[in-house]
Amino acid sequence: MQQYLDEVKTLLIDTLALGPAGQHLNEHSALLGSIPELDSMAVVQLIGALEEQFGFSVDDDEISASTFATLGSLAAFVQHKLTA
Repeated sequence: MQQYLDEVKTLLIDTLALGPAGQHLNEHSALLGSIPELDSMAVVQLIGALEEQFGFSVDDDEISASTFATLGSLAAFVQHKLTA
């Protein structure tokens, strides 16, 4: 999962324009509700970026707050999508 974690972290930093502050994020870093830049519009942008980067599509019913709870949960979602 580490490779997905690093790629998702980079994508998150770029999509939300977190800059150097984003480098401190790790697998256990809380996302939704903890990063002000991650609002509802940013979630939509991030999903689009994930779809483009990894070549899968995300259905509306696959999106939940738990998916965006931590960097680790988001990376696990990506891993699941790529191995399903």
